[in-house]
Amino acid sequence: MNNRLADILADHLNVVFCGINPGKGSAALGLHFANRSNRFWRTLHLAGFTPDEIRPEHGATLLNYHCGLTTVVERPTASAGELARHEFTDAAAAFEQKIRRYQPRFLAFLGKAGYSALSGQREIAWGLQPQPLGGAAVWVLPNPSGRNLAFSLEQLVSAYGQLREAIAHADPQPLLS
Repeated sequence: MNNRLADILADHLNVVFCGINPGKGSAALGLHFANRSNRFWRTLHLAGFTPDEIRPEHGATLLNYHCGLTTVVERPTASAGELARHEFTDAAAAFEQKIRRYQPRFLAFLGKAGYSALSGQREIAWGLQPQPLGGAAVWVLPNPSGRNLAFSLEQLVSAYGQLREAIAHADPQPLLS
């Protein structure tokens, strides 16, 4: 399967959420976070990024709230563990160019793996990172995958809510339209 999941991007967004890579099911459907066990859409809503929970088939409406979506690696897999390290390094230059092109205020990595592979850092703290990437402030959030049992929905909402507060204090664009 060589399906590509299209980015949901526009210029000057408040935040671009960045997954590691698309899941095979999401890529086949052409929808971000389409697996019902994934908590991304619910977490965004409960953290205050959207007034209602967006359904995956309406993912492009995320742009109405000054938010976007992309992935570090474009190749779909059943699990991110199937990716080779070189796939991240191969994608790094094009990924940074994409971020520079769209100029979001914040880039939020969903999980530590993608940012760790791009930055070369092994020890990554949650939250705001010391170095920007592509001109955007970098924030690392827990992965909302249903497989990530280390974080409850409440913990995800709290972590994403901290990012929302940082954006509200850093950017004059309203989070909800």
